[in-house]
Amino acid sequence: MPFGTWWRGTPLPDLSPLRTFSARISTDTQLITRLANLSKPEIDDRFQTGKHLYIAFIREVPVAYGWVATREVNFPHFQFSFTIPSRNCYLWDFLTLPEWRGRSIYPHLLQTIIRQEPLVDRFWIGYEPGNEASASGIRKAGFQVVTDFVIAEGRISGLTLFDSSECAQASGDFFNLPIVARTGP
Repeated sequence: MPFGTWWRGTPLPDLSPLRTFSARISTDTQLITRLANLSKPEIDDRFQTGKHLYIAFIREVPVAYGWVATREVNFPHFQFSFTIPSRNCYLWDFLTLPEWRGRSIYPHLLQTIIRQEPLVDRFWIGYEPGNEASASGIRKAGFQVVTDFVIAEGRISGLTLFDSSECAQASGDFFNLPIVARTGP
């Protein structure tokens, strides 16, 4: 799973304006249940563990969402979890509703989150291998893709870096994993 990062102070690329686009944090459990197909207990658990949700709107119609984790992240499939260092966050579980895809809503939502999270200096986000739409949106929003998990025997055992930048090197501290090898993207 490749990961990208954006650090406060790095210029954000200009995106073509989306008329009537807005995004904001939501605690509307009914709306979240409908959009994200999560149960109320699942949503409550996310809120209680320091996560919050942004919803993107076009003309006040919900069109996309994404979660921000500020305390901990768990990848149960790989038996891996880690604590998020202060002034960092992990962006995850994003979805643009099918009828709204292809309109650059995802990069706009990512940039809105960056702008609305002043206490965060480093943002981290991953995407599934082969999900080119997600990879493209992440890069378009201004994230630098820097690292990937090394998986051995079904478990995450380290990181491989795509370059030797400070951002890539910092991924080891963020995920609390050893850097195993350096390769290209």
